[in-house]
Amino acid sequence: MAASISAIRILLRVKSLPKSSDSRRVFITGGTGYIGTALIPILIERGHRVRALVRPGSKAKLPAECEVVSGNALDANTYRQLIRPADTFIHLVGVPRPSPAKAAEFRAIDLVSAREAISACAELGMHHFIYLSVAHPAPMMMMKDYIAVRAECEQMLQDQQLNATILRPWYVLGPGHHWPYALLPFYKACEWLPFTRAAALRLGLVTVEQLVLALVEAVEFPVQGTRLVAVPEIRSAGLNLSRETAQKTA
Repeated sequence: MAASISAIRILLRVKSLPKSSDSRRVFITGGTGYIGTALIPILIERGHRVRALVRPGSKAKLPAECEVVSGNALDANTYRQLIRPADTFIHLVGVPRPSPAKAAEFRAIDLVSAREAISACAELGMHHFIYLSVAHPAPMMMMKDYIAVRAECEQMLQDQQLNATILRPWYVLGPGHHWPYALLPFYKACEWLPFTRAAALRLGLVTVEQLVLALVEAVEFPVQGTRLVAVPEIRSAGLNLSRETAQKTA
C-alpha cells in the first residue's frame, strides 16, 4: 500500500513523540476509510496490535502488519467472535462524504453498524469503546439527519454503560478534503467575536493529523465512564499525547 504525503507527515510527527509503555489490542471497524487508513499505521508504529474488520477486496488498503478479518459491519454476528482478545474497540464506519441527500444511508449504515458494534461490545464487556461522532449542536439544519444519527449512537453508548471516548469533529481537512481551507479567515474572525466564539470553536476545522493523534491519545489513555472530545481538544491532542506519555513513563 503506497503511503500518501499526508500519511508520511503524520508518521514522522508520531515518531517524534514518546511511546506509551502499554500496548493495546485494538479492533477497528471502518478501518479502510479516510480516517482508518491514516490511523492504523500510526497505531502499529506505536506498538499496538491492530485487527481490522474489512469487506472482501479491501485488504490491500491496510499495512501488512495489521491483522485483517472479514465480516459485515452491519451484522455483529459475522464478527463478534473475532473481537477478542481486543481491549479497545474503535468504530469508524460511516457513509463517505456526508450530505443532506444521504439521510436514508445514515440510518441504514451509520446507525445500524454502530448499534451492532455497541451491542457486541456490551455483551463482551469491552474495556474501552472509541466512537467517531460529529460536533453538535450545530445550526446547520441541512445536516440534521446526520447529526441526529450520531447523537442517537452516543446515547446507545450511555445506555449500555460502556467506558467510551466520543470524538466530535466537524469537518476533517486532508487529502481530497481541502475546500474548507477557504473558510479559515471566516472561522478566525468568528473565534474572536464573543457572540460567535463558542460555536466557531465547537464547529471548527481539524486536520486528519490532529484527529489521528486524538484517536491515538484515546487508545493510550482509556477512560472510566464517558469522555467527550470536542474540536479544541482534538486540535491539542499532539501536545497532550506528548505530555501525558512523558508523565506516564517518568
